[in-house]
Amino acid sequence: MAAYGRDLGDGYTLTLRDLTTVRPVHDLVLANLDRLRAAEPWAWGPQTLAGTERYTEHMLGQYAMDRSLPCVVREQDRIVGAASLAFDTYLGQASLGYWVDAGLEGRGVARRAASALVEVARARGAHRVEIRTAADNVRSRGLAERLGFTHEGTLRSGMPLGERRVDVAVYGLVL
Repeated sequence: MAAYGRDLGDGYTLTLRDLTTVRPVHDLVLANLDRLRAAEPWAWGPQTLAGTERYTEHMLGQYAMDRSLPCVVREQDRIVGAASLAFDTYLGQASLGYWVDAGLEGRGVARRAASALVEVARARGAHRVEIRTAADNVRSRGLAERLGFTHEGTLRSGMPLGERRVDVAVYGLVL
């Protein structure tokens, strides 16, 4: 499979996550850890450089098997976020995830990255893309709605965040 890259405009690009991104992604996660823990179950686990490397290797393995497209968002050469698609070819759908550095919120960077990945799902023949987010994650829910996703329901107590469980808003986009 060829490497993925997409120009998002205004100096932002979406590129394949690889082993050269381990340190900058790890540092970005640590810088945004409190924010990420408000919305991402994985952020509650130990955040080690070795763990970030293992996760990146796992995602590259999924990419090699055509099961995911793990990307980083760059501003010039600096990594400022992550976005990914996970493919379920049996069901003909994809799951979309994204996050950006706190300093870039509200600038449309996550929207551009998410839009690019929706287009990838469409080009691959997916019939549906889904976003799942903590129900109280107003920013992520707003982005899903701006992208044309429909709120399809809420899973009560559907996600662990630390020692508590939160409701999950499920959004879908039929392609």
